[in-house]
Amino acid sequence: MNLILLDPADLFDDRLAVVRDPRRLRHLHEVHGARVGDELTLGLIGGGVGRGRLHHLDENRAEFILDGLDQAPPAALPVHLVLALPRPRMLARTLEHVTALGVKRLTLLHTRRVEKSYWQSPELRPDKIHQHLVLGLEQARDTLLPELDMATRFKPFVEDELPTLLAGRRGLVAHPGMPDACPRGIDEPTLLVVGPEGGFIPYEIEALQAAGCQGVHLGERILRVETAVTALLARLF
Repeated sequence: MNLILLDPADLFDDRLAVVRDPRRLRHLHEVHGARVGDELTLGLIGGGVGRGRLHHLDENRAEFILDGLDQAPPAALPVHLVLALPRPRMLARTLEHVTALGVKRLTLLHTRRVEKSYWQSPELRPDKIHQHLVLGLEQARDTLLPELDMATRFKPFVEDELPTLLAGRRGLVAHPGMPDACPRGIDEPTLLVVGPEGGFIPYEIEALQAAGCQGVHLGERILRVETAVTALLARLF
């Protein structure tokens, strides 16, 4: 936790924040080893970043005197990530990684090789998703939560939604065996589609390319989804 992320409900006024959440309190005690008088980095969900002096700390609450939350969070990546729904354990890690990297728009997509049971996973509960997004923000000292959608049917998404999403964006689909290498260091708005473990089936690749996505690859190595997504974002931006 490189930033104590405050919820608006934690603010008593523009100078005082009170944290009662057990997870954040445990982190202050066990990881930061925080003491009264320490200055720590704080941020407000949906707002700015700043510093706060720890005024009180016990097992039940931490009080911070704020010194302004007026610094901008890190810049977002200009990307809409469309990700075939990973296995539940991998989903949790991937949400944290892409949030820390600055993804602010994310769609989870059903494809042929996504197990239908994944959509019933507890990891897709709103509270669990929120928890993983917050962990990513805390890691990166960010405050702006990503917007997340779920597309549980591939064909309607590609035919009805994708053309609109691609308007004004460069479309890329990452898949082994594509003819073009993934570009480097681009700065244009981009929609990036990443498949599941085992990849897309031929029909899905054809449909994505027909909709306007360029097929790209990362080389000969076959990577896990969480590794591939991180590598793609780091290479693209």
